[in-house]
Amino acid sequence: MAVDDAVKPLRDVLTNENASLAARFRALFSLKHLASQQPAASETIPAIEAIAAAFTSPSALLKHELAYCLGQSGNDAAIPYLRAVIEDRQEDAMCRHEAAEALGALNDAGSLPLLKERWQDEDEEEVVRETFEQLKQSDFASIDPAPPLASQANAKPSIPDLQQTLLDTSFPLFQRYRAMFALRDLASPPDLPTAKPAILALAEGFKDPSALFRHEIAFVFGQLSHPASIPSLVECLSDTKEASMVRHEAAEALGSLGEEEGVEDVLKKFLNDPEQVVRESIVVALDMADFERSGGMEYATIPSQEVAA
Repeated sequence: MAVDDAVKPLRDVLTNENASLAARFRALFSLKHLASQQPAASETIPAIEAIAAAFTSPSALLKHELAYCLGQSGNDAAIPYLRAVIEDRQEDAMCRHEAAEALGALNDAGSLPLLKERWQDEDEEEVVRETFEQLKQSDFASIDPAPPLASQANAKPSIPDLQQTLLDTSFPLFQRYRAMFALRDLASPPDLPTAKPAILALAEGFKDPSALFRHEIAFVFGQLSHPASIPSLVECLSDTKEASMVRHEAAEALGSLGEEEGVEDVLKKFLNDPEQVVRESIVVALDMADFERSGGMEYATIPSQEVAA
């Protein structure tokens, strides 16, 4: 099948402002699948171009997710589009933060001057300035802003010690991220004896003064999909004084727990939230919750081998 036949229908949905947000997100993650194929296939570059084409959307939530998917593609063809987002000071800070993190995920040394400039710019948005971290491949399906703290002498770091590092604002953000991802690793798989204590330790991170840090805690909870995280996620989503970028991440994390009793009812309470990015996140989260209950394997309309070939 021709490349256009594989990518074009997905691009048409993703860039269609009249399509439902749920449909656009599913198309996006299908394009992400095509964009991140290793080795690169004939659909790879067209898929990256299709994702980037949606940066004209007025939805900050969608554009934030576009940047994330480009960073996860592992393909340098995404770099110019991500740099353009960072350089656009009229763009939403949530999107620009994600674009900066995506460049780190791509290990793009050529973007270091741009990132350093934004880091040192006192007029820059705080969440963008904080996004000057080095990323590495982890055991999860994403690329993290920092590697987990390594164990020493064959002894795993204790949860109380990791929690202390996680919450200590005197430590560099990079080191605290390492503690965060070490706690995440202790919470997966969910039947580990360390899982629930690690989740509870991570939940304390919602008290941090940095919105970016709180946002990352919610993202990690979305990766883990552990029921023990539900109370703290609900509390975060319910706090109307919380930053919208944090509440959006909490909503999507709850969407990944959609099969758990009561989660869908909680999400529906925020369908008319005053914050647009939260309202849109609820729509996506409810679609994710419906998907989780269906027992599907992948949240995307990934083409079959016959269609993609």
